[in-house]
Amino acid sequence: MPATAFPDHTLESAPAATRPGLAAIARKQGFLPAAAGRMATSPEVLGGFLKMNALFESTTLDKLSREVLSMTMATRNDCHVCVAMHTGILTALGADPALVAALRESTPLPDERLEAMRRFTLAVLATNGEVDDETLRAFTAHGYTARNALEVTLGIAAYTLSTLANRMTGAPVDGPLTRFA
Repeated sequence: MPATAFPDHTLESAPAATRPGLAAIARKQGFLPAAAGRMATSPEVLGGFLKMNALFESTTLDKLSREVLSMTMATRNDCHVCVAMHTGILTALGADPALVAALRESTPLPDERLEAMRRFTLAVLATNGEVDDETLRAFTAHGYTARNALEVTLGIAAYTLSTLANRMTGAPVDGPLTRFA
């Protein structure tokens, strides 16, 4: 199906069920990203992503670790919208530019703890969740917990949904995110 099948919904044109979510996104971002507008074609997909993302944001993982997971998913799934968005978030968090560059290039991170998050995320994906004891020990040796390991699966689920939906809809990088593309 061509990406043109997914309109850039506005608050006025979007299905009624998606309007509150889109309004919240527009308030938070200062504009309505086309990615969200296109995802609104399915109220269930937009609602599902927003709920999963809110749950992921409420986990015991620290913000920087969550962003490492998000950016790892964005680069792994080649989602240019997510790469730009999470580059912007990392920049706003004051993340080391070397960390951001390594995440964008899918290379080892300069911070060992955050590299453990990146590696664990990739291991969970590569093994369909069946990580071995050594992999789990390597993750927890950097201060993460068994709870965090399970929370990684929630982040993977949320960002699998968004990255694949953004690719399917051909969502462009727009608004203030273009400087992070």
